[in-house]
Amino acid sequence: MHRTDHSDASLVTGPPESFGLLFERYADQLYGFAARRVGRQAAEDLVAQTFLVAFAGRDRYDPTAPNARPWLYGILTNLLRGHRRAEVRAWRAQARAGTDPLDAARQTSEPHADVSSRLDAQAAVRTLAGALAAMPRGQRDLLLLHVWAGMDYPELAATLGLPPGTVRSRLHRAKSRLRQALPDHYSPST
Repeated sequence: MHRTDHSDASLVTGPPESFGLLFERYADQLYGFAARRVGRQAAEDLVAQTFLVAFAGRDRYDPTAPNARPWLYGILTNLLRGHRRAEVRAWRAQARAGTDPLDAARQTSEPHADVSSRLDAQAAVRTLAGALAAMPRGQRDLLLLHVWAGMDYPELAATLGLPPGTVRSRLHRAKSRLRQALPDHYSPST
């Protein structure tokens, strides 16, 4: 029997060979999120490990969940917690250096770029990285999933297994910390 249903639930609960489509659907998103937190090499390893854990636990997936994204981000977030010390060290290094580890890959060579704008941006990155390093893990996880992975409150609650009220209050506290750390740079829409 050939299956044409390609919903996330069917990929997780279907034949083992269909699980690869789930990887194709979400691996890049997971990698981008993890790379910003722990660097490229560790991110590759963590994404691979996320899918190994997901594959091994696919019998525990809720087939009524239409979207596997929160489930996968939840697994990845749990794995990232194991790398917490390295992450905090990386945020502190960024706070000292004022650079985003992924900027080198995104930057184009602009020899005429305004030096003062770059210096202001580096100062903001240092301040932001310091604020993230000092933030409690639960607040930092929620904030980064919200901003970098673009998750809304219901996805955040599903990803981290938290009640919606806890998501709202932790995210509110995380945003308040950013407003205090970056009063001139904080955008209230994020």
